[in-house]
Amino acid sequence: VQLQASGGGLVQAGGSLRLSCAASGRTFSNYAVGWFRQAPGKAREFVAAITRSGTNTYYKDSVKGRFTISRDNAKNTVYVQMNSLKPEDTAVYYCAAKGSNGNYYYIPNYDYWGQGTQVTVSS
Repeated sequence: VQLQASGGGLVQAGGSLRLSCAASGRTFSNYAVGWFRQAPGKAREFVAAITRSGTNTYYKDSVKGRFTISRDNAKNTVYVQMNSLKPEDTAVYYCAAKGSNGNYYYIPNYDYWGQGTQVTVSS
């Protein structure tokens, strides 16, 4: 699976962005998808994930109520709508696909990764 993340940019605190993760190469609906982020000098961390069918979603505590992950399997795309953005949300955001069962929060469980898109939130 090839993943292409897009939609990042510069936004003021309180603003919104929608990131997209477009997939190609294999049957997209066979994969759960997660979003992760990495700020300068920090480890990559889990942000949100969605199951193959889109039935279940999972979020990092600090983004619950602000971020919404969704998917459109007909378009081979996963989205994350980010509202009420804060400066601490500033990071490079990556999408990743996971074909196996297992913990959605655990980075090594993901098989394929996109290239990342920069999100910068100014105060």
